[in-house]
Amino acid sequence: MKILFSAPEKDWADYREVLPAALSEAGIAADLVREAAPGTVDYIIYAPNDTLRDFGPYTRTRAVLSLWAGVERIVGNATLTQPLTRMVDAGLERGMVEYVTGHVLRHHLGLDAHVTNPARRWHPAPPPLAADRPVTLLGLGALGRACAEALAGLGFPVTGWSRTAKAINGIRCLSGEEGLAKALRGAQIVVALLPLTPRTENLLDADRLALPARGAALINPGRGALIDDDALLSALDAGRIGHATLDVFRTEPLPRDHPYWAHARVTVTPHVASATRPATAARVIAENIQRSEAGEPLLHLVDRARGY
Repeated sequence: MKILFSAPEKDWADYREVLPAALSEAGIAADLVREAAPGTVDYIIYAPNDTLRDFGPYTRTRAVLSLWAGVERIVGNATLTQPLTRMVDAGLERGMVEYVTGHVLRHHLGLDAHVTNPARRWHPAPPPLAADRPVTLLGLGALGRACAEALAGLGFPVTGWSRTAKAINGIRCLSGEEGLAKALRGAQIVVALLPLTPRTENLLDADRLALPARGAALINPGRGALIDDDALLSALDAGRIGHATLDVFRTEPLPRDHPYWAHARVTVTPHVASATRPATAARVIAENIQRSEAGEPLLHLVDRARGY
């Protein structure tokens, strides 16, 4: 078996030891290479920022296994006809849960007022309990579900929204266009964890940003283009949105002259909400190859029609 690792050199440095170990542990005897004649490759481990764009010659390849959770850069590639999987690993999931719960608690507890208090103002106003702070989470995939369950475990009343109907114990689950309005209306904290597709681009526009409770916090560790930037800036200036914590942007790195940097009600984090962890991701890749060889369904298979 020949496996092509098609990703930038930095990724190879991260995986060159843990990936062979994971394959060996799974009982997979494979030749893991950086270059190969296309007709000899059985599987491609792929980063969407790699230079490989034409998958047509890889006629023997049984699956393309992405190292990234998001596949919007490659899902529309007409030459990529092989089964495509996205990355969902335990490290990525835990990192996202920690980022989301950390920033939800930051806004819930009003920590910024104490961390940045140059006037030394003594204002002993305790926050409400979590049970009195409704949180809406947009996106109930693997990452969104894990975050929703963690927040519910802390006592927050959580409403989750997804494109198609889902049921999760302890979570109010809504779906569809009407469900989206219901999910947003009155929320005091909104977390966006949707994939980027033509249907989700600019999902949070001026009309939808007007639905949460006045002064609500918005946290976006999903995709930058989920938000209409001009609409968000207007909502922030008007006080409809009290604060936005943004980890992802349409252009990255975020240009130094972008209004988000200087806005008093915006926190910019540099796409660090979570990341694929090579040690756990390598085991997911090995398991998927093992499943493919056994004729079993692949984990995290991308639905081309939905775009994720």
